[in-house]
Order: sequence, then structure tokens, then C-alpha cells
Amino acid sequence: MRAIQYNEFGDYDVLSSVDVPTPVPADGQALVRLTLAGVNPLDDTVRRGKLPAAAVRPLPIRPGGFGVGVLTEPGATALPAGTRVVLSGGRYGVGADGTWAEYIAVDPRHVLPIPDDVDDTAAAALTAATGHLTAYLALTELAGFRPGQSVLAPGVGGGVGQGGVEIARVLGAGAAITTATTTAKAERGRALGFEVIDLSTESLRDGVHRLTSGRGVDVVLDGVGGPVTGAALGALAVDGTLVSIGYTASTRTEIDVTDLIWKNAHIHGFRFALFSPEQINAANTRLLELVARKEITPLVDRVFPLEEAAQAQRHLAEGSPFGRVLLAI
Repeated sequence: MRAIQYNEFGDYDVLSSVDVPTPVPADGQALVRLTLAGVNPLDDTVRRGKLPAAAVRPLPIRPGGFGVGVLTEPGATALPAGTRVVLSGGRYGVGADGTWAEYIAVDPRHVLPIPDDVDDTAAAALTAATGHLTAYLALTELAGFRPGQSVLAPGVGGGVGQGGVEIARVLGAGAAITTATTTAKAERGRALGFEVIDLSTESLRDGVHRLTSGRGVDVVLDGVGGPVTGAALGALAVDGTLVSIGYTASTRTEIDVTDLIWKNAHIHGFRFALFSPEQINAANTRLLELVARKEITPLVDRVFPLEEAAQAQRHLAEGSPFGRVLLAI
């Protein structure tokens, strides 16, 4: 079968298209023929060798943590062969072979059936950057979110920015706000009905102050990091919560400690390891239902053929996409 893998850590050029044996499922495992795979910032982090050695499987590594396909060998899934499924959970592409291949053998706990009203592209977009799943778990399990509260999810072009706004609305937020680094992106977001702070024309704090009548936001879902983290912490309301999810801008920030003290601020770090497979599956099942009912609409920026995986990773990291990046298998 065709697959993408790398034999050493490094830049995009270490990715190679290879012909490897189709995996043979172990006892209970399911075999999935993949149709679409997601391109995720974590794939880039792993390929560059930025994770601790103990957290990553031995080389060669086949990337891809998420994907959509057809069940060819059900294993212990209790689903019939031919069922369209989405990969839900697991450490694929990090601790096990990933989805950038024609077939993958998976733990039966990590596959969910896709509703008939959800096509493969929508299902892949939902899971590709896990923005909606991250926002759902962060709000319901970590932040103690309550209907009527306000949510800030910076980065209108990214998974957490888009997913955070949509999930906050579904859960009954009084306000759901995101940010853009350019006026063009701000306008694209507003055309989709998002409340966007244009950081090229006003600061994050000023924008939040304007949109919340000076109160601040109750919850920040921070998938950006860098200077945004410090500014978002300062934009919290009293007793507000910031959930640190990602660091596409930088792993370092500067904070004013009085924002912690005077606001009684709460900060949580987000990792999927905090949640059980049952929690993740329940959340993804709810999200797929929301997609089927068109209450959320995961966006796709571009679909690349599998052989252009390196270009897809570069586009995600450097091309400032507006929506998810996918690979067609």
C-alpha cells in the first residue's frame, strides 16, 4: 500500500512516499481503508523531533492522528464491514502508525460510525485539527462553562478559533469572540457570522473591552500562545478561566501577575490524555450529530493528494489557511 513516512527527524523534505505492506490487524483490532486524513500541527511538531524521545515510537514514523475511511475488517468493533468510520482518539502518528496511508490497523475503541447525513469531507474536517472536540471538552470538562457566559477563542483561521466559537454558541454562550491578524481574515470571519477582533486595528484587550462592555470574558480557549496568551489573560473577567491548548505563535509569553491576583484567574493546560476513550467517543458522537444537523460546520481550506503531504504540512504551518487541511488517500 501507499504511505507517507520519515526515517529521520527534520524539515518537510524528510517525508517520503513509500510502498509498504498492508497492516495485518492484531487480535481484536480493526482494519480501515482510509479515504481522507487530517493534517495537524502535532504532525509537524513530531516530525521536527520536538517531543521527548519516550513519547514517540521508534523511527520510521508514519504521521497522521486522524482520518476517515471504510471498515474492511471490523475486529472487535461490533460494526459491520463497509461501515464509514472516523478515527476517534488514540496516539496514531505519534505512538503508533498513523493515517497517512491507504490502510490503518486501529484499536476498536477508536472508531466511530459516521452518520449518513455527514459526508467524508465534513467528518474529516471535524477531526483534522480537533478544534471542535478540544473546545467541547475544554468547556464542558475543564472550564466549568455555564450558559450565558462569554468565550474568547483567538485565531479565526484555526481549528480552536473556529471550533471554539461554534461550540460556545451551541452550548449557549452569551458571547463567542475570536480574533484575526489581518483585516482580510477578519472580514472572512464576519461573513460567516463570527464576532471578530481585528488585531491589525485594535488590541485584544481593547476589543474584548468593547464587546463585553468592559467586563471581560469568562473563558479563553487559547490555541495560539505567544503574546496572545498574556493579552488574553488580561482580557479575562473576574473569576475567569484560561485554557492553554496550543502554541502556534510561540511557547513563551509575558504576563502581568496582577491579572492573576486581582481577577482570581484560573489557568488550565489541555491534553487529550486527560480524558478517557469513553469521554472522547461520547464527545465526538455529539459533534457528528451537530454536523448532521448543520449546527456546526467545520471548514476546509484545501485538500492535497497523499503524495503532496510535505506541501500540505508546509501550507498548514506557513500558508495561514482558513479552515482545515486534508490529504486525499
